[in-house]
Amino acid sequence: MRARSTDEKGVVFSSSATYRADGNGEIDLNRDPSTGGSFHGVEPMGLLWSMKPHMLHKKFQKSNSLNPHVVKFSVHEEADRMLAEAINERFLLGDGVSRVPVRHGGIRGALFSPPGTGPFPAVLDLYTFGGGLSERRAALLASRGFLVLTVALYGHDDQPQNVTEVHLEYFEEAIDFLRKKEQAGGKGVGVISLSKSGDLALSAASYLPGIEAAVWINGCSANVALPLYYKKTLIHPPLMFDSKKIILTDSGAAISKYAMHNPRKEQYRATLIPIEQASCRLLFVASEDDLNWDSKAYMEQLVERLKHHGKENFER
Repeated sequence: MRARSTDEKGVVFSSSATYRADGNGEIDLNRDPSTGGSFHGVEPMGLLWSMKPHMLHKKFQKSNSLNPHVVKFSVHEEADRMLAEAINERFLLGDGVSRVPVRHGGIRGALFSPPGTGPFPAVLDLYTFGGGLSERRAALLASRGFLVLTVALYGHDDQPQNVTEVHLEYFEEAIDFLRKKEQAGGKGVGVISLSKSGDLALSAASYLPGIEAAVWINGCSANVALPLYYKKTLIHPPLMFDSKKIILTDSGAAISKYAMHNPRKEQYRATLIPIEQASCRLLFVASEDDLNWDSKAYMEQLVERLKHHGKENFER
């Protein structure tokens, strides 16, 4: 069996698996193990999670929640002759989930609402820091019963294509907008992040009211790349990297895991986020194989800092 799909950037992804049919000529993915191909063993969703790009160093790009993720499945015999094929459309939006574009004050993004009147747990999604608007996680969370506002920092709608500084008021406005939604029930919100937006989530939790929980995924313990302002005052300069420490591989990948300056050194300590000021619950998630930066080390720094201040409002 084979699976093939093309992402929004035109990159082709595919996978394959070898099965032995039973006496009726049937295969049951919940029962039968793959004996070769992209994975081995009983993996009902294996043909999807094992897909790999046909180009090096590419990840599957799916930001638009309205269009389906189209996958072509095909069945071949050993001589490679195709016996059957089928097209599967996979949607990010669950039944009854609504998507409304948001242009409120300075906020640019999209609001995803589950079916029903609520109240629902409300989440501000700071997906990543690459420009534009990513909707996939917000759509999936809304399909699981969360009211989710995903926002873009730049490169979306009428926003500038690049930014040279970040202002915490933008996220304060987004939190206030979300809390006032009737479906949120007037409660506080959760914030979920990834990579660079991890330090933005921690800064929001440390300085802004109205946050009940923050999820930090593969982020940094310091403010990275761009200066952070609040009420026209610089609260954190940016932690930068040493380009001489970036490792270029033969395949063209850049490993920057050890290139960031050490935020604990005296000259960079102003970049550290005072996470002990956060009164909300915190969840830290770090990939030990993260080659962008040392997420696990930053997580340990955050935990150590919280413990030093007698704080226990975290999980990892």
